[in-house]
Amino acid sequence: MAEIRPFQGVRYNQQLVNDLSSVICPPYDIITPQLEQELYHRSEYNFVRMEHGRQLPRDTIIDNRYTRSAATMEQWLKLGVLKIDEAPAIYLHDHYFMHQEKQYRRRGIIVRVRLEEWDKKVIRPHEGTLAEPGSDRLSLLWALQANTSPILALYEDQGESVSSLLALGEPSQPIISLSTADGESHNILAITEPGVVSQIGANLARQPLYIADGHHRYESALTHQRERQACAPSVTGDEGFNFVMMTLVSFADPGLIILPPHRLVRGISRASLNELLAKLRSFFKVEELPLSMPGIWQRVDDLLARKDTNQVRLVLFGLAPELLYLLRLRDFTATSQMIPYFHCELYKRLDVSILDHIILEKLLGLGGGREEASLDYSYDKLDAVSRVLNQEYQLAFLLTPVKAETVKAVADAGDRMPRKSTYFYPKPPAGLVFHRLV
Repeated sequence: MAEIRPFQGVRYNQQLVNDLSSVICPPYDIITPQLEQELYHRSEYNFVRMEHGRQLPRDTIIDNRYTRSAATMEQWLKLGVLKIDEAPAIYLHDHYFMHQEKQYRRRGIIVRVRLEEWDKKVIRPHEGTLAEPGSDRLSLLWALQANTSPILALYEDQGESVSSLLALGEPSQPIISLSTADGESHNILAITEPGVVSQIGANLARQPLYIADGHHRYESALTHQRERQACAPSVTGDEGFNFVMMTLVSFADPGLIILPPHRLVRGISRASLNELLAKLRSFFKVEELPLSMPGIWQRVDDLLARKDTNQVRLVLFGLAPELLYLLRLRDFTATSQMIPYFHCELYKRLDVSILDHIILEKLLGLGGGREEASLDYSYDKLDAVSRVLNQEYQLAFLLTPVKAETVKAVADAGDRMPRKSTYFYPKPPAGLVFHRLV
C-alpha cells in the first residue's frame, strides 16, 4: 500500500562542522522562545535557522522567517556546510535515550514516502490537528522546498521481516554518530545496497503507515502537493513534492515510548470550581488520596497503569491543596451519549476523550475556542502537580498513557483521538539528515 523510496539526504559536512551535537535541534513544535534563543547562540550553524527561524518585527512579504531560512540553506550548501549524499539511501537511525532511569534504543528508518490523500487510508492519522501549525509548515515548505524534520510513523513488522533486512544490510560504520548533553545519542547508517533497499520497500508496501507524530507536517505536505500540481503543466508523479520524509518505527520496537499529555487548566471561576466535585460525582466514583500518603506516587502509577479497558481512571489535583482525587467512571452509557455520535465506540471509551468532552467541555465549559487560552500540557505528573501548587494553573488532570495498539485501532476505525492524546518520547531531532524536494 505505502510506497517507500530511498533519497539523497542532505546533512552537515563533518569536515567543517565537527560537533554535530551543537547544530541539531528539536522539531519546530517544541521550540519555545527561550530555547530558540539558546539554539541560535549555541552555534552559527544550528539547524534552528532552517527549522524554526526567528520572527522579527521588521518582517515583510519578501523578508521573513521563511525566506531567511531558504537563504540560509542555499548559503550553507554553497559554502559546503551542508552536503548532498551521492547515492540514494535508506537511513537507519538508532536513537538512544533514558526514561525512568532505564536506557532505551528506538530504531527507525528515515525514508521518503509517497503522499497519499487521507481517504485512501494508506497513511492513517490518529489525532486531531489545528490550522495554525499547518499553515506555518506550509509556508516553510514553499520557501525551502525541503522537509526539514521527519514525520514519525509506525508500521507492523510481521515476522520481523524488516528488522531482519535491516540487520542484513546494516553497514559496519555509521555516517553520523553523536551524543548530546541531555544524555541522548544518535547513530545514522546509510543503507545503499539496491537489493536490500528494494526488499525493505517491498515489505513495507504491503501495509498502511500510521502517523505517530507529525500530523501537521503531513497535512502541509499534502496541501503543498495539491498546489504544486495545480501550478504544473504536466506531472509525472516522480517529482519531489509528491513525497515526504518520514522516520518509520515498528509497533513492536521496545524503544517506542508513549507519554500521556496531562491536562493543566486555568481561567475557571471560583463558582465553577466549587461546583465541580459535586458534578464529577454524577459520573465518577471519587476517592480521596492524601498527598502525604507514603508511596503516593507509586500508588498513582499503579492506579493509572491498569489493564482493564472497561475502566476509566483519572486523577485530579487542585480542588484541595493536600488531596488528589481518583475518578473512576461509573459506566459508559451516559458519557457515550454526550460525545459526538460520529466517533467510534473505542474513541468514546478513551480516558482522554471522556476528560476532554465530559469534564473540560461539559462540566467546565471549555469549548468554542476558550480551551486554547485555558489549557496547557505536561508529560510529567510531578511537574503538573507542582505547576498547580505554584498557582500557575488551577487544576491538573493526570492521564494513563495510550498504548500503541490503541493508536492503531483508532486509526483503523477511521477516527482521530482528541488533540494532544499522545506524546511519542523522545521526538526525533531535526538536522541529522533532511530531504530536498528539488
